[in-house]
Amino acid sequence: MKSKLPKLLIVDDERNMRESLKIVLESHGYKADTVESAEEGLKSVTQNSYFMVITDARLDGMSGYEFLRESHERWPDLPMLMITAYATPKLAVEAIQNGAVDYLSKPFEPEELLHSVNRCAERHELIRQNTSLKARLNIGYQLDDIIGNCDSMKELRQMICTVGPTEATVLILGESGTGKELIAGAIHQASQRREENYVRLNCAAIPESLLESELFGHEKGAFTGAIKQKIGQVEEANGGTLFLDEIGEMSRSLQAKLLRFLEDGTFVRVGGTEEHKVEVRIVAATNRDIIEAIEEGEFREDLYHRLNVVQLRVTPLRDRDGDVMLLAEHFLSKFGRKMNKLFDPFTTEVKHVLTSHHWPGNVRELRNTIERAVILATSNEIHPNNLPDFQLETRLRKEDNSEMSYDGLGLEEALASFERNMIQNELARNDNNLSRAAQKLQISRHALRYRITRLKIAPKSGDE
Repeated sequence: MKSKLPKLLIVDDERNMRESLKIVLESHGYKADTVESAEEGLKSVTQNSYFMVITDARLDGMSGYEFLRESHERWPDLPMLMITAYATPKLAVEAIQNGAVDYLSKPFEPEELLHSVNRCAERHELIRQNTSLKARLNIGYQLDDIIGNCDSMKELRQMICTVGPTEATVLILGESGTGKELIAGAIHQASQRREENYVRLNCAAIPESLLESELFGHEKGAFTGAIKQKIGQVEEANGGTLFLDEIGEMSRSLQAKLLRFLEDGTFVRVGGTEEHKVEVRIVAATNRDIIEAIEEGEFREDLYHRLNVVQLRVTPLRDRDGDVMLLAEHFLSKFGRKMNKLFDPFTTEVKHVLTSHHWPGNVRELRNTIERAVILATSNEIHPNNLPDFQLETRLRKEDNSEMSYDGLGLEEALASFERNMIQNELARNDNNLSRAAQKLQISRHALRYRITRLKIAPKSGDE
């Protein structure tokens, strides 16, 4: 536990006392900084992260009691231990009233000091664990939260059960919105590290100039604005799991540093020279075609092989037979409870709209669609007019289809595939109204019905 603790600060104007306290504490695994005045102490606490402060009562300049009072006002959650050679019940009460968690009288045994410091260390660890538990409660990361009955999702859940308890590095590939972050969290929950921190870092959400600092931390003065030391996400995740989302967006220079870190867990903070070591499990994810990125020189092949110990591929929603309605019903129940609304099952008409859509935004798009419908619904039934018209989303699908490969198809098969996609797009844009779709396609309604039959496009409700 002590290896994960921040340092503590010792404030004493007697050099021998400062050094003696530091030697005792460091011999028991703690790390300590020392300063000789309250003024330096305030400056040091401003610039660094400490889990506690030990201060003498009598100091040159600002007294220990004044230092205690001001520190407690500025950092009320920072534990302070007061030490004095002039102990009286009145002074002890004053120290406690000013925010001290404990009070030691000189001379004292090392065991007394260690007892007080250990209590503060345990308090810091409990706060850290509580914060971590609250974060996990707010976001579902259990295996049961990965919903789907199609074969690919059943296989994915089985892989998480198999891989989770190991220490293997995992690479998750899949389109945006398929639930890669949910899968990463489920891997952490299935591991032996589930009680430790689960830290997430989106590599695409942070400017390239700051990403290295966010990942590995920085020292005071490392760059403009670095007014204090900051530990990075790898240290936050020490003993637990670090999820690197959108890893494909990381610059090649930082990829090289990440590769070194993956080899032995060592790193150097930005602006620093001291080498640090942590023990972290890495789970990475990207929605990019990672092989294409390697071929274009945007992603290191050696880093890919280092991350790709176990690869999980997430199937897009459009290819998950039957899962659209399963997920839609789950979201309807979830948002209905959240907004204190009780809904009837989806009507046939609404089911048709949902299952006809291509879902380019995958599960995230479906989730937002159902949330919108729940908000707009004025009765206990979801109506088609509570759903988006999907015009913009259908255009996304059209753009996807423009890139469709017809390799291996004969001319007749390729023409039929193109025609089928074009008709399905127009039907989706017009709520499956045959008359309006035929008008847009500039053919007769009868001709459209003939093509639907010939191309084996299942007839849906709408104009029918």
